[in-house]
Amino acid sequence: MAEAKTQITDVDPSEFIASVEPERRREEARVVDALFRKITGMKPKMWGPSIIGYGEYRTTYDSGRDVHWMRTGFSPRKAKLSLYLMGGYCDEAAGKRRDALLKKLGKHSTGKSCLYINKLADVDMKVLEEMIASDWDAMQRKYPD
Repeated sequence: MAEAKTQITDVDPSEFIASVEPERRREEARVVDALFRKITGMKPKMWGPSIIGYGEYRTTYDSGRDVHWMRTGFSPRKAKLSLYLMGGYCDEAAGKRRDALLKKLGKHSTGKSCLYINKLADVDMKVLEEMIASDWDAMQRKYPD
């Protein structure tokens, strides 16, 4: 079985954040990093060249594919902040909570397990904090250490 393309690296997430352009995105990355650290209590690791992940887990899909991935994280991409919030997709109660919170969040878009935010000023930070915490709790229940 082939390994996933995105693996943990030795790059320091703080150094990566310091290199993020433009400056507004770099400042937003610092805010989001502090929020994830506060909620998870985890020191982040870089996953590939541009994803900052908090915690990790292993699972095997029904297909037999083994997966090693972060529990949650984000990437400060130029166009949008990408937040990886998988808990709402693997836990029904967390999914319902996520859907309710998305209605109160503010301007955003979503993908399969991603939340995309153009700029933090567009969203309610308390709601975002609630979403990340709910997601983290769901991942902890689904994949206990």
